[in-house]
Amino acid sequence: MQTFDQEIVEKQLCHHTREHVAAVRQRARRMFEAVRPYLQSSGESDRLALLLDLCATAHDLVQVFTPQIGPHKARQREPGISEAATIERLFQLIESENRQNSLSTDQFTSADRELVREAIMATVCAYDSTEDAVYQPALYQPGKPVSPIARILALADIGSLGMEGIDAYNREGSLLFLEENPDARALQEKGELSNLADANAELAENIRQRLLRRARFQVSFARSRLKRGPEELRGLPSAALPALTDDLFARLTPETLRELESTTPVGEAVPFEVLVNFFRFDQNVGPQIVSVDISQ
Repeated sequence: MQTFDQEIVEKQLCHHTREHVAAVRQRARRMFEAVRPYLQSSGESDRLALLLDLCATAHDLVQVFTPQIGPHKARQREPGISEAATIERLFQLIESENRQNSLSTDQFTSADRELVREAIMATVCAYDSTEDAVYQPALYQPGKPVSPIARILALADIGSLGMEGIDAYNREGSLLFLEENPDARALQEKGELSNLADANAELAENIRQRLLRRARFQVSFARSRLKRGPEELRGLPSAALPALTDDLFARLTPETLRELESTTPVGEAVPFEVLVNFFRFDQNVGPQIVSVDISQ
């Protein structure tokens, strides 16, 4: 977590912070407990729970951005690069732990490491232009089974809408926008974003277009989650599906989607001020430091 804190500061992260780690850990734990009775023996499931918690804690350890084209464009990540770098860094830490271990066998086995690799790589997202949304290709590879741990981590990573509702989902979108648009974040931190239309109309329009794209993505991604989520959950033990769909992902419904569609400003002529107010940057700016107790 100390390494992660350095990454948050150096890369100016807003979404990929301890707050996100805590949320993913909680979602993953809840999903695992629903699935646990249908896995291996209790001793094996206890070990899987620990490995899942490690993956949830470390899955965004390293963030790699591509060079920005200009100062007033969103920064991007290439799919899989950050995840691969995260795995490399985590395995370095694991090797160090194994070297310091006084036991006769490694604390982390080769099978453990392969499970960790699979789970973190399952969080890699790709863009589907037909949906204007991202999805996780690892969950859609024909003939390649996905372990329950990898599937749980992947769905926990993008499960805020279904598990926590619209407010949490929109907050994530707001923090992602600030993380991907450092110029807008800097203006917000200086208290200059809300009045930008008067001070610099050209830049305000530039940011308005980026905000509008993010707002539209919030809606299209929600549609994609409603469409894809139930099928992705069916990759977990069938006996656990009632608890997963009816309880943990109870908010992944047409009613939730309709509410989101009706409250998200997506019209071409939406004013700059309306979009700024919608994303509640005054509440969301800056990384949120949340205690993550990795000893439990």
